[in-house]
Parts: sequence; structure tokens; C-alpha cells
Amino acid sequence: MLREEHLIDEKVTYSIFKDGKFIIIENVPARVNQETGEQFFSPITVEKIQQLILGNPKPQRTIKTPVFEFS
Repeated sequence: MLREEHLIDEKVTYSIFKDGKFIIIENVPARVNQETGEQFFSPITVEKIQQLILGNPKPQRTIKTPVFEFS
């Protein structure tokens, strides 16, 4: 039996750890599964994310993030 997925359009925050730094991209358009929270991005959105990550543009703001060791 197939379940129907309920996807809604939302703006999400995308983050990635690259070259020892976190990169955070806010207000990314996505289709989000209401049940699982899984995010789906259009090919155009993925291309724009890649341009932002690889192009190294000047960020709109910078934040400091605490780091803890789990041990």
C-alpha cells in the first residue's frame, strides 16, 4: 500500500561543513515532507546552493558557534 506524501513549500536553512567551517544558507526554497521533515530542492535551487558554497561570496553576516567534545 502506497502512502501519500504531504509536501509543503517552505523556506529552510541549509548548512554544510566544508574546509573546517560551517556554511549556513538561510531562506532556501524547499518542498518539505510534513511527516518526516525530509527536504527536497529543485535543480535550480541546488545549483544556486553550489554556487554559493563554491563561489565563496561575501556573507551577509558571520556568527560565532560554540563547539563541544562529546566524550
